[in-house]
Amino acid sequence: MISQLRTDIGLARKKNEDAAFIGDGLYILCDGMGGHQAGDVAANMAVDTLSAELLRQEPAAGALLAAVSKANTRIFGRGQADRTLRGMGTTLTALWAAGDHVLIAQVGDSRAYLFREGALRQCTHDHSMVAELVRMGTITPEEARRHVSRNIITRSLGTEPGVNADIFEIGRRPGDRWLLCSDGLSDPLMDEEIAAVLAGHTVYDAADRLVTLALASGGPDNITLLLMDDVGGEQA
Repeated sequence: MISQLRTDIGLARKKNEDAAFIGDGLYILCDGMGGHQAGDVAANMAVDTLSAELLRQEPAAGALLAAVSKANTRIFGRGQADRTLRGMGTTLTALWAAGDHVLIAQVGDSRAYLFREGALRQCTHDHSMVAELVRMGTITPEEARRHVSRNIITRSLGTEPGVNADIFEIGRRPGDRWLLCSDGLSDPLMDEEIAAVLAGHTVYDAADRLVTLALASGGPDNITLLLMDDVGGEQA
């Protein structure tokens, strides 16, 4: 895959609590929980643990789940041992290229998108209060974007002794474009805006353009994205 990583503190935060990793078919994005202690510590611990565990293994769903569990245990244990870090947590979205498919692990409300043949599809489910309300039909997606509880997530890595991660397996095709992003990108931009950028720019220019648009829309949070072009449908 041809990949690009971009991160920006945004216009409202004093610190960037996002963390990301690219290496040997493995792509990880974590958003340290805003409003909690040491979100950046949790995010970087998650990235470090998953990359150390997975780069020495062949892609498999079981290995991915085990690595997520280990990261959760490490972050939770660190928070319990250090009062200044207690309550820290992070989202996690990880994509692992595995031959003719990818594996995606998801905890929280960072997202993985697939742009294929001109159409954008969100591959993950947000673990958030407003997403649950949308799925139940209580509010509309448009109402969710303005909801007072839109930043409350229902699952996170490191805040509890155990974690329930979603695992998705999706087939690959040459020409696919994959996007992992924190909510600093997906909240201020509509899916239609993201799709238009992905359709009209190279992977390098699209990554820059998405950050620019998020900043122009107010940049209310840290902005991080991983953008990957699948040029051959095989692990890269």
